Amino acid sequence: MAKMISCTPQLEMWRGAFGDAYTDRNLASPEMMGARIALWSEILGHTIAAPPRSILEVGANLGINLRALRAINAAHLYAVEPNDKARERLVYDGVVGPQDIRAGTATAIDLPDDVADLAFTSGVLIHIHPDHLLASCREIHRCSARWIGCIEYFADKPDMIPYRGEVDRLFKRDFGGFWLDNFPDLRITAYGFAWKRVTGLDNLTWWLFEKR
Repeated sequence: MAKMISCTPQLEMWRGAFGDAYTDRNLASPEMMGARIALWSEILGHTIAAPPRSILEVGANLGINLRALRAINAAHLYAVEPNDKARERLVYDGVVGPQDIRAGTATAIDLPDDVADLAFTSGVLIHIHPDHLLASCREIHRCSARWIGCIEYFADKPDMIPYRGEVDRLFKRDFGGFWLDNFPDLRITAYGFAWKRVTGLDNLTWWLFEKR
């Protein structure tokens, strides 16, 4: 396991009041759940050769993705989430069992190697400083037994975007290329785009990789 990076400004933001407010804003509305179920139905359709029986979300917040996955998949669910309020919601709502959730970060995940058939992020890598991105991806890669999912904002070149009045809090790039450039044992299985105009999701690009 990598040495934990415990005090970056980005991480402290999500652990504190900013992260609490994010959890309060992002309710699992029927519309949002429907959009996420449709997205995950498409993604999991590309795992038909070996459907995941266990799934880990790194940076789960209140678990909108995990709730959607539970609606269409019987996999055992794990979660990593640094915000206390979000973790409490995950357990209280029965999304993840208390034994299967960790208070860790992407840079140091307190779970065994190959713990989940599928490990993924959704809107998380964009909030990790570029200096810590590779360490985070290494941990996600370590925890995946077969599949890696990535749902993030895309940009041709790395770019920092002001986020709710803050700088150095949101970083866009070609995350799919980053995964392939740094992990030669991965192959691209599928990729796609969730256009906000028709899906209600926030113009998200997704990639699905398989370990060879």
